[in-house]
Amino acid sequence: MQIASQSIEKGLVEIDGSQGEGGGQMLRTALALSVITQRPLAMHSIRARRSKPGLMRQHLACVQAAQTISDAQLSPIAAGVTELQFAPVTLKAGDYRFPISGAGSAMLVLQTVLPALLMADGASTVQLAGGTHNPLAPNFHFIERAYAPLVARMGAGLDMRLRRFGFYPAGGGEALACISPAAQGLQPFDLLARGMLQHVSVEAVCAAVPRGVAMREFDELARLTGWDRRAMELLPVDQEEGPGNLLQATLRYDHVTELFWCLGAHGVSSEAVARKLCQDLRDYQKKPDAAVCAYLADQLLLLQALAVWQSGQPAAFSCSEASAHLHSNMAVIAQFLPLRMSIETASAPVVRIAPL
Repeated sequence: MQIASQSIEKGLVEIDGSQGEGGGQMLRTALALSVITQRPLAMHSIRARRSKPGLMRQHLACVQAAQTISDAQLSPIAAGVTELQFAPVTLKAGDYRFPISGAGSAMLVLQTVLPALLMADGASTVQLAGGTHNPLAPNFHFIERAYAPLVARMGAGLDMRLRRFGFYPAGGGEALACISPAAQGLQPFDLLARGMLQHVSVEAVCAAVPRGVAMREFDELARLTGWDRRAMELLPVDQEEGPGNLLQATLRYDHVTELFWCLGAHGVSSEAVARKLCQDLRDYQKKPDAAVCAYLADQLLLLQALAVWQSGQPAAFSCSEASAHLHSNMAVIAQFLPLRMSIETASAPVVRIAPL
């Protein structure tokens, strides 16, 4: 598959949110690129392929955050709205606070503003409140351990600090992101191999949940993987930060760090949580030629595209799966940036990005 941008103008970008995977990722990517390129955005059929189409609470927070960092003019928005007009004025570095009531994903709000703030003319801090560890979003530790090192390789900085866990459905988490743009602009790089596995760490969190839940998760994961049960760690947490249960494994390779996690839920056994985590690990490990997993690929694509656009140099990375999210993200990026993007089918998919 190959996508090449057509003639890129400075005018309005119109996006049909029902295309591709039809979810919220298309909205977040479009908002970030609208702010960065200073091109107005008109989007319709937002999240049309979801069971509850339109803007939900966390999507409203993403739109409002993008407006705040760009002084954008914005059409009226509310829960359930499926159309959006967004016209940025100027990108501003600064100190921001973006709260979401309840357990909406604070990390998805960060995902919206981070690419833009990496392109700003100064450092920024972003205080986030809401969900830090959500079922269908990158969690805090994934951003800190897997994504932030890739930002650093591009010459920029992302320092993440967790102040309080926020689990679904209570939320109430708090995190801080300190963002430093690259002095010489973002620099793209090739990431075609993960290298040798250097270290594995397994951690669990039990907030207002019996400690025995984590112990059973550790026992099952050790049985399935052969990893040392004694090295698995129960992280300290205030019980008032719950209820919540998290099991996660961090795998540090020569060239990339990956993090896989699973959240416990009412009626789901500890053993089932460990088995789900193990399955995700195995799906990644059975593709040894893939540098990054499908989730990190989705995050890395926009970052690499911006670096290629800014530097004029090509980049490539391999991934375990070319997901629907990845294809949809490519289509949105192509409407904003003059790039040629392709996905090569090999033992593992290879994403290539080059300037036109």
